[in-house]
Amino acid sequence: MSTPHPRFMLFPPVITFLLTVNGLVFLLQGFMGPTLITHFALWPLGTPDTMPFRGMLTQVPEFQVWQLLTYGFLHGGLFHLVVNLFAMWMLGVQVENAWGSRLFAIYFLVCVVGAGLVQLVVATQMAADGAIYPTVGASGGVFGILLAFGMMFPNQRLMLIFLPIPIKAKYFVMAYGAFELFAGITRTDAGIAHFAHLGGMVVGLLLIQYWRGRLPIKPRRQVFWW
Repeated sequence: MSTPHPRFMLFPPVITFLLTVNGLVFLLQGFMGPTLITHFALWPLGTPDTMPFRGMLTQVPEFQVWQLLTYGFLHGGLFHLVVNLFAMWMLGVQVENAWGSRLFAIYFLVCVVGAGLVQLVVATQMAADGAIYPTVGASGGVFGILLAFGMMFPNQRLMLIFLPIPIKAKYFVMAYGAFELFAGITRTDAGIAHFAHLGGMVVGLLLIQYWRGRLPIKPRRQVFWW
């Protein structure tokens, strides 16, 4: 007697939910202007109450704890949104089908919050030097998914849109992680939160290793056996 394999879903529940919510929030951003960014983007700690902007004193939003999650559902433009959602779907579909929706949802949200904590430290340091800006985007969670994909399917080949050369996922993840570290240290593409991307990957790795029972702190029940 054989056990049938679960049906592979092109749009599993969590991925479908994330795509829908991110799309709806982006539309809401268009209607509400900067209001959502002011309250729900990730702002650095210790910002001044006001700062000069275009010859006027402008009130500066302050950090609130919920921003560690909500920033991951806001985006800085249509291109930012489309790239994140496409990568989320392309990589996340296979991971959610392999893990199940509950585990995938926990993983994604932990990666978003973990990436936010890393970015909060970096942005707060930069704010002390006078560079105050909010962080938005699901990239921290997406990079966590990328890390999980590379560990689950190391020999599956991936291609960048602008570099159509197939690369094994394990090498793609290592190369992309190295680039993000280099770009973050050298402040290449200053408008991109490179350390949030790295944070999503590192937190994702730690969570997977915890579920595998590979860390000093052990889970009550080992989740992964690979």
